[in-house]
Amino acid sequence: MVQNSSEDQQGQKTVRDMKIGERGEICCLNDPEMALKLLEMGCIPGTEVKLNSKAPLGDPITIIVNDYTLSLRLDEAETILLKKR
Repeated sequence: MVQNSSEDQQGQKTVRDMKIGERGEICCLNDPEMALKLLEMGCIPGTEVKLNSKAPLGDPITIIVNDYTLSLRLDEAETILLKKR
Protein backbone atom coordinates (compact mmCIF):
# COMPACT_ATOMS: atom_id res chain seq x y z
CA MET A 1 0.00 0.00 0.00
CA VAL A 2 1.29 3.45 -0.91
CA GLN A 3 0.06 6.42 1.06
CA ASN A 4 0.04 9.95 -0.26
CA SER A 5 2.15 12.30 1.82
CA SER A 6 -0.94 14.51 2.25
CA GLU A 7 -2.53 11.91 4.54
CA ASP A 8 -2.21 12.44 8.29
CA GLN A 9 0.89 10.60 9.47
CA GLN A 10 1.36 12.25 12.89
CA GLY A 11 3.10 9.85 15.21
CA GLN A 12 3.72 7.25 12.50
CA LYS A 13 7.16 5.68 13.00
CA THR A 14 9.47 5.22 10.01
CA VAL A 15 12.60 3.17 9.40
CA ARG A 16 14.54 6.43 9.87
CA ASP A 17 13.30 6.61 13.49
CA MET A 18 14.52 3.13 14.43
CA LYS A 19 17.41 2.47 16.81
CA ILE A 20 20.21 0.01 15.99
CA GLY A 21 19.01 -3.54 16.62
CA GLU A 22 15.34 -2.53 16.65
CA ARG A 23 12.88 -4.51 14.54
CA GLY A 24 9.66 -3.40 12.91
CA GLU A 25 7.12 -4.50 10.34
CA ILE A 26 6.59 -2.45 7.21
CA CYS A 27 3.12 -0.93 7.08
CA CYS A 28 3.25 1.03 3.85
CA LEU A 29 5.33 3.36 1.70
CA ASN A 30 4.46 7.04 1.57
CA ASP A 31 6.33 8.19 -1.55
CA PRO A 32 4.74 6.89 -4.78
CA GLU A 33 7.85 7.77 -6.83
CA MET A 34 10.22 5.84 -4.56
CA ALA A 35 7.76 3.02 -3.78
CA LEU A 36 8.57 0.95 -6.87
CA LYS A 37 12.31 1.09 -6.16
CA LEU A 38 11.78 0.07 -2.53
CA LEU A 39 9.33 -2.70 -3.46
CA GLU A 40 11.87 -4.12 -5.92
CA MET A 41 14.46 -4.15 -3.11
CA GLY A 42 12.16 -6.22 -0.89
CA CYS A 43 10.56 -3.49 1.23
CA ILE A 44 7.10 -5.01 0.95
CA PRO A 45 4.30 -4.25 3.43
CA GLY A 46 4.15 -6.99 6.04
CA THR A 47 7.90 -7.70 5.86
CA GLU A 48 10.00 -7.43 9.02
CA VAL A 49 13.02 -5.12 8.96
CA LYS A 50 15.84 -4.63 11.43
CA LEU A 51 18.09 -1.58 11.65
CA ASN A 52 21.59 -3.01 11.34
CA SER A 53 23.89 0.04 11.39
CA LYS A 54 24.28 3.75 10.81
CA ALA A 55 27.20 5.53 9.17
CA PRO A 56 29.31 7.69 11.51
CA LEU A 57 27.43 10.84 10.45
CA GLY A 58 24.08 9.01 10.43
CA ASP A 59 23.57 8.73 6.68
CA PRO A 60 23.33 6.17 5.08
CA ILE A 61 21.88 3.39 7.24
CA THR A 62 21.71 -0.35 6.65
CA ILE A 63 18.69 -2.50 7.32
CA ILE A 64 18.20 -6.24 7.16
CA VAL A 65 15.21 -7.24 5.07
CA ASN A 66 14.52 -10.77 3.76
CA ASP A 67 17.90 -12.01 5.09
CA TYR A 68 20.00 -9.49 3.19
CA THR A 69 21.50 -6.13 4.04
CA LEU A 70 20.16 -3.07 2.26
CA SER A 71 21.75 0.38 2.40
CA LEU A 72 19.40 3.37 2.36
CA ARG A 73 19.74 7.13 2.60
CA LEU A 74 17.77 8.73 5.41
CA ASP A 75 15.32 10.37 2.99
CA GLU A 76 14.56 6.93 1.53
CA ALA A 77 14.22 5.36 4.99
CA GLU A 78 11.77 8.09 5.98
CA THR A 79 9.33 6.92 3.30
CA ILE A 80 9.01 3.42 4.84
CA LEU A 81 6.28 3.53 7.47
CA LEU A 82 6.16 0.91 10.22
CA LYS A 83 3.12 -0.71 11.80
CA LYS A 84 2.19 0.68 15.19
CA ARG A 85 2.86 -1.71 18.05
